[in-house]
Amino acid sequence: MQARLLLENGTLFTGLAFGADGESTGEVVFNTGITGYQEVLSDPSYCGQIVTMTQPLIGNYGITRDDFESVAPFIHGFVVRRHEPVPSNWRAEYSLDQLLKEHGIVGISEIDTRMLTRIIRHHGTMKGILTTSAASVEELQERLVVSEMMRDQVARTSTKYTYNSPGSKERIVLVDFGAKSGILRELSNRGCDVVVVPQDTTAEQIRHLRPDGILLSNGPGDPKDVPHAVSMVSELLGEYPMFGICLGHQLFALACGADSERLKFGHRGGNHPVKELATNRCYITSQNHGYTVNEDSIRNTDLEVTHINNNDKTVEGLKHKNYPAFSVQYHPEAAPGPQDSSYLFDQFLQMIADHKIKHPAKPRQAELAAAVKGALQNA
Repeated sequence: MQARLLLENGTLFTGLAFGADGESTGEVVFNTGITGYQEVLSDPSYCGQIVTMTQPLIGNYGITRDDFESVAPFIHGFVVRRHEPVPSNWRAEYSLDQLLKEHGIVGISEIDTRMLTRIIRHHGTMKGILTTSAASVEELQERLVVSEMMRDQVARTSTKYTYNSPGSKERIVLVDFGAKSGILRELSNRGCDVVVVPQDTTAEQIRHLRPDGILLSNGPGDPKDVPHAVSMVSELLGEYPMFGICLGHQLFALACGADSERLKFGHRGGNHPVKELATNRCYITSQNHGYTVNEDSIRNTDLEVTHINNNDKTVEGLKHKNYPAFSVQYHPEAAPGPQDSSYLFDQFLQMIADHKIKHPAKPRQAELAAAVKGALQNA
């Protein structure tokens, strides 16, 4: 069956369909990863996007239960040069085509993904419509013009309910803005008692959970579309140790008075070099974001740049000068390197330990006694 991808600048790609039949619109982006297409498909940060893989052969190792980053994919389309329908890997449980059909995702293959990537790099990301229908190009253009970019991706991908992943050590509140499973896995591997909360959880609700630290997760879209999260971070900053990843990094920056801006075509892939300024060491990182923190806006804040991107010198890491809080733009849980950046989770837990020494918690009995005494006096 034929499939077509039409960009908003009028460029039309015609190829072969795989996955589900249908039609979808979204922001057309590209990912440079050589492997990891299942992790890309299941990363909530791709919500609302039509993803192009620059690696020519996709589907060759199939799909396996253990490699999902979320329960279900959120992407709006999948674009590849060559789709391999029969996986050849002992871990494979089913095929890429079966996964896309199961979740209603349209795929297109046998198009020039190199040309598509060059268009995006030159013109920037843009809207596109991916379809298996027989509609005319004029009809597709009309549908594309009236379509709007999604602004509620965080609400779509976040958990709707608070849940607990029990552990015997530090209690970490993981604010889910579209969190990848890898973040929860890294915390659980360190014995943390993780409480995952929805993206609209208030500061007071987080206080009620009595956390030792707060982790702000990754997520899709523009950080300015979730102002309530910026307010929550601002209110809790300095009260608890805090670690932000990707979207969480941008929200942390906004809460501290910095600004964010849209990148021309974003950073998406598993091979982005990042320099840690304190050591001059270069880390190979996994990234997936279309926005960045504006470096000039940091100058009048209490933030300090800790990491920069070696390709375009954009900000990749921040820390607060006065409070126990830091963030990175990339994904330390995604195993690039493959373990280059996992030390950041250990750094977060050490920050929590240091904070406890400097600010020992009052005995719970004293708080209860004071509350009872106050209630009696007001009776």
